[in-house]
Amino acid sequence: MASTPGKSGPIGIITMVVGVIFAVAGVTTYILVANELAAENIKVSDDAAYFAGQSVNSPWTAYSEAETISKHALEATGGKTYAELDREDPLRETAMQASFLRASLFTSVVAFGVAALAAVLGVMLFLIGWSLRGLGRAAAPSTTGALT
Repeated sequence: MASTPGKSGPIGIITMVVGVIFAVAGVTTYILVANELAAENIKVSDDAAYFAGQSVNSPWTAYSEAETISKHALEATGGKTYAELDREDPLRETAMQASFLRASLFTSVVAFGVAALAAVLGVMLFLIGWSLRGLGRAAAPSTTGALT
């Protein structure tokens, strides 16, 4: 395999910079989503399977509350979803609001996941760039000790 001495260094630096950008963006987004959820002052329902009574400010608490909202909505509608209720059924509004709340909470769960993915990807890109820089230095011709 042919090597191009010194060419991996600049590519490594670019990869490291992109990695830092991804990592910072991921961590910033994760914190932003957590803060926005916390600002809503939502508490996980007391009858939730997990995290009962805790503030909704993480993917786990958001998921738990979304599942509990689903349970409450199905109890209120006799086990029927929004689509299964007649248009004139007054419970359809309850089912619709529950669906909206669940979708909003699940969106935050997805946002947490994407933010974590970006942060981890950023760290991996940084490490790959670091390695590429090392390869660039190792492949560069050495002028010390060369015979003329």
